[in-house]
Amino acid sequence: MDDFGIPGYRARWLTGRTAVATAHGPRLAGLTGRTLTRVWLAWDLTDDSWFADCPVLLDFAGEQVEVNHWKFDEIAISWNSVDPTRGVRWLGSDDVPIAWRSEPLPELTGLVGRPVTGVELLEWHGDPGDLANGTVALGVDLGDTVLVVFNALDENGLSVGPLPPGYRRHRLTGR
Repeated sequence: MDDFGIPGYRARWLTGRTAVATAHGPRLAGLTGRTLTRVWLAWDLTDDSWFADCPVLLDFAGEQVEVNHWKFDEIAISWNSVDPTRGVRWLGSDDVPIAWRSEPLPELTGLVGRPVTGVELLEWHGDPGDLANGTVALGVDLGDTVLVVFNALDENGLSVGPLPPGYRRHRLTGR
């Protein structure tokens, strides 16, 4: 299950902040100063709802980062591999009609056109024994708000606004 029925997509699963920073840190940091131009979500056309198992596509004026969470602690980040004008055949099934939609959730529409002031890897630290402790989320700082793509227990979750409590911030730099 490395492509999720998405043409061109190949997930490379990583666990932990160090692994993600090593693989993608400088390139993610390079998004600072760019403008967020689109947020694409896979949309279930039958239920008219977000299909959160597919990656979240963040387009920064032609540089697209694709973020996906799986299991309890795995994250895959890829670059410019998904064409949102093409359909999705979820795991080879024709039973779930899915298409990419740009800013389909109201909280996303106000983010388009904003410059990125920083990118962070966010590490969850909840109560002792919390299974989510140590999971990694991607935070995109857009000035007065933060877009977070996080692990929502084997699928993606989104948060827009102030950084939710429980995250430790690790700002990425180009060096």
